Amino acid sequence: MHERNSVAELVNSLRGELDRYREGGKLPSSRALVERYRVSPVTVSRAVARLVAEGLVVTRPGAGAFRAPPRTEARAPGDTSWQEISLSGDGGPEAVPRTVDASGVLVTLAAPPAGVIELNGGYLHPSLQPERALSAALARAGRRHCAWGRPPMDGLAELRSWFAREIGPAVTPADVLITAGGQSALATALRALAPPGAPVLVESPTYPGMLAAARAIGLRPVPVPVDADGVRPELLDAAFRATGARVFVCQPLFQNPTGTVLAPGRRREVVAIARAAGAFVIEDDFARRLVHDDAGPLPAPLAADDPDGVVVHVCSLTKITSPSLRVGALAARGPVLERLRAIQVVDSFFVPRPLQEAALELVGSPAWHHHLRTMAGELRNRRSALTAALRQELPELTVPLVPSGGGALWLRLPDAGADSSALVAAALREDVAIAPGRPYFCAEPPAEHVRLSFGAAAGTAEIAEGVRRLRSAHDSLLGRRGASERSVSLPS
Repeated sequence: MHERNSVAELVNSLRGELDRYREGGKLPSSRALVERYRVSPVTVSRAVARLVAEGLVVTRPGAGAFRAPPRTEARAPGDTSWQEISLSGDGGPEAVPRTVDASGVLVTLAAPPAGVIELNGGYLHPSLQPERALSAALARAGRRHCAWGRPPMDGLAELRSWFAREIGPAVTPADVLITAGGQSALATALRALAPPGAPVLVESPTYPGMLAAARAIGLRPVPVPVDADGVRPELLDAAFRATGARVFVCQPLFQNPTGTVLAPGRRREVVAIARAAGAFVIEDDFARRLVHDDAGPLPAPLAADDPDGVVVHVCSLTKITSPSLRVGALAARGPVLERLRAIQVVDSFFVPRPLQEAALELVGSPAWHHHLRTMAGELRNRRSALTAALRQELPELTVPLVPSGGGALWLRLPDAGADSSALVAAALREDVAIAPGRPYFCAEPPAEHVRLSFGAAAGTAEIAEGVRRLRSAHDSLLGRRGASERSVSLPS
């Protein structure tokens, strides 16, 4: 049985038996629990630790585990209604509202209920995560000298060097800051480059987490449409001129959600347009390590050929490993680097050293390259399974692009009467979770879309079953719509 399931089952059993013991009564010893439930000592230790965290059990070194005293009754909730006034106060006519809407991010972060097929996730399925390699790396990291000491503010020198080599030969370790994942790096870059109230140009559609971060610090996202070759340079130039923006955020490689790759002829043009406007380009290179094994050679990051410091580069190890390995990097040149460094120090001081040491151990091990090769094949297989299932079950949904990287497909719904929110709700009733397309737009969407993740699925069989359930959800909507139209047409 899987260790996680064993722990959960033992916790449930012990929780149900606690009423047999008086307050302060001693629970059976670890050895007795191992023999009784036929589980490992590690499972017993983790189950007891979970009960301690719940406040149901207390442990005493050398004595064992005991039933905890009953919890004190919770106080009646206070009156927090005053906060509505305080949080909505603008502080002046020029202030910009900073309401935080995380709904577009939560769709891909929250775990679905049991039995629901997850086609909306933002991370690899646990079966694809290199859990054994990560555990080994963390164990080795813990034995490193000063592993729990205070790290350098900018990050471990060896890790900064590794990221610099990955970005390109023009980037030096001195240009790199280690961050707590890509989301933190994006938020830091946005705060550093634009004051509250300023416009920031973004691809349309784009990553909802970046839109939420921008709005949370008072920026005004302005959409610049993308096509099959990425952002359109002539529209980018026009947007800079019309808004006076000094920042453009883009994902040149396997853009989220469309999967597009910025065309070779547009790469230099985009940087040149920003340079002429006196603006920065924030390059979110989140998907470089999510490449599929049928992709051709990948273009270098925009930051790899940027002597003038126009590009602020963001990348991370999180997507290709685990949601909990929150280790990423910011790379920049010139005075902006000091501002990025200052904001990061004020916000979080530094990234915990054990995580940095574990990341170093991981990327320096043979398991790292094996994992990258394995994922390149696994993601391609899952992508192929999803596209095949959609063609067979839901040909009504248009797949504008089948990407050779990333972990999701972007689907356009039929124009006639389409409603992505209704389809998402109907799908959940059929026990399959998908992501609505509207949160990926910072203005009115030109059409209705949904996003389906193949990287979050357990395998090709689950993908096929998920699409079959989505077909049922789609049909149920058509049936309801037809019934509604018939009822409207009936004479009064």
